[in-house]
Amino acid sequence: MHPAGSGTGLTAMGSECALSPDTDQDGSPECQHDTLRAGGQRPCRSRGNGRPQIRVLLADDHTLVRAGIRVLLQTVPGVEIVGEAADGREALRLVAAEHPDVIVLDMMMPNLNGLDAAARIARVFPGTRVVILSMRADEDSVLRALRAGALGYVVKTDNPAELELAVRAAARGQRFLSSAVAGYAVDCLKRIDRERTSLERLTPRKREVLQLVAEGHTTKEIAKQLGITAKTAEAYRGELMSALDIHDIASLTRYAIREGLVSPDT
Repeated sequence: MHPAGSGTGLTAMGSECALSPDTDQDGSPECQHDTLRAGGQRPCRSRGNGRPQIRVLLADDHTLVRAGIRVLLQTVPGVEIVGEAADGREALRLVAAEHPDVIVLDMMMPNLNGLDAAARIARVFPGTRVVILSMRADEDSVLRALRAGALGYVVKTDNPAELELAVRAAARGQRFLSSAVAGYAVDCLKRIDRERTSLERLTPRKREVLQLVAEGHTTKEIAKQLGITAKTAEAYRGELMSALDIHDIASLTRYAIREGLVSPDT
């Protein structure tokens, strides 16, 4: 394990963590640059000196935070910023348009949060690797990110160098958990396929409805946002309340805040 301050590069851990999610038949990690991605995505572009260029997309709803991340990563050799998004839906559109190698996703964003966006990206664009950026350093948050398909998890209070390490590891198809969560990194990996929380047991659509309800959207606004009828949106909300055994909007909102789906300031 790397020393504190340099992140937890999981390629240095035991056999359970040593291989990337995609491996060649001989067991060696498969570099994502050699893999064609969903939707005709391209391998990484060469910089002309034989070193692949890592094309990175940024997604965070705070403009100043995005600007800071951009400045940080623009100083990293071999990294190219190809776009910025302010919420999860915009991030999905840009992934489809730009085919980045890595997306740095804020965990908590409006309209569609980073975890649900990560799950869709992992499913539809598996060649775009996800690094989650979050204020939360608790074990459950890290576990949810890994289950959503993220390869990297960086806490916003970490040393800035850890973001570079996470982006480079993700581009190689390898996991990276920062030093802030190093104490339970291995346990999180062991628990990925075990018990799931009540939030994780919800369907993606129900989680979308939950987030929008907690953000204060009306039924008509939710229907328009999701491209469904108001009657269908109302039905989803009823099913959501039944699944969670929560039967009022205020309690749903408190639950969403407690689970890190929305900010208390929403």
